[in-house]
Amino acid sequence: MTVAAPSANGASTSRTAAPRTNQRPPTALEFIRRDEGMPTPPPASEPLAAGFTAEQVAALAAPLDRAKVKQREQGRGRVSYLEGWQVISEANRIFGFDGWQRQTTSIHCVSQAERSIGAGHRPGWGVTYIARVRVTVAVHGGAPLIREGSGAGHGIDVDLGQAHESALKEAETDAMKRALMTFGNPFGLALYDKQQREVSGPDARPLQSAAATSRPSPSAQPPLRSTAALPPAAASADPGLAELDPTTIRQLHTTLRSLPAPLLAGFTKAFRKRFQVPEDAPSIADRICQRQHHDWIEAFLVQHQAPASNQPGTQQA
Repeated sequence: MTVAAPSANGASTSRTAAPRTNQRPPTALEFIRRDEGMPTPPPASEPLAAGFTAEQVAALAAPLDRAKVKQREQGRGRVSYLEGWQVISEANRIFGFDGWQRQTTSIHCVSQAERSIGAGHRPGWGVTYIARVRVTVAVHGGAPLIREGSGAGHGIDVDLGQAHESALKEAETDAMKRALMTFGNPFGLALYDKQQREVSGPDARPLQSAAATSRPSPSAQPPLRSTAALPPAAASADPGLAELDPTTIRQLHTTLRSLPAPLLAGFTKAFRKRFQVPEDAPSIADRICQRQHHDWIEAFLVQHQAPASNQPGTQQA
């Protein structure tokens, strides 16, 4: 727009007027925010960034349930972790069964060597794999979110093929957990805080991590202990250490004895590895005594599609 303006000698000159804006005057709330130094939110007409629903955001920001946290011996201490199946279950719950996917982008065997196994020094193999996994999550109204993670897996077995299988699966699971961890507490992010302030549970005190706990070497003590040998505070800090009642233990034994021989052999081997049962222990029956054993057995039977009538858990421990 051009307007005429008088010059110093009375002649008219032309100039271009500044364009008018359609900016609305500030509201009273914006005046208050500006005076108090508070940031002013964008106008309501501006669209919000596409992403997760309010329910998904709440689930991702919620504290991690302490009942889902497991512990294992590592070095001279204990570390807290989430099992692979638990992480997958949380992803299905929050993102939806068809709302996320994982892809193994690379996997390599980086070590394979002969080694002795167990107290009997049986000849066997040690294998290590490294893997990288990409997790893709669908979001509403926007491009999918992509996160990646790297992990490692170690397999020890008298059979070379079994050692490779264990190491490969562990590496993929570890990488997937590290990729999903970036989405928040339900996937284990809270466990990276040594104080575990975002881990909720019946006991307000955080679980002890390997960095804060110093214990004798696993070879100097039994890998598993009944909660009768633990102080009450230790048992309440981790629900997985709660002692099973005799009826539930008998039901578990009955269920396991009814498994087909190949499945029972696979279960025994997996249980020994998961709970670090010594090679010289003649049986694992007396090792099934805690809530964590009950939950792991249920997950194993579901994963291997054991008949529903044979699954334990009819009575709460």
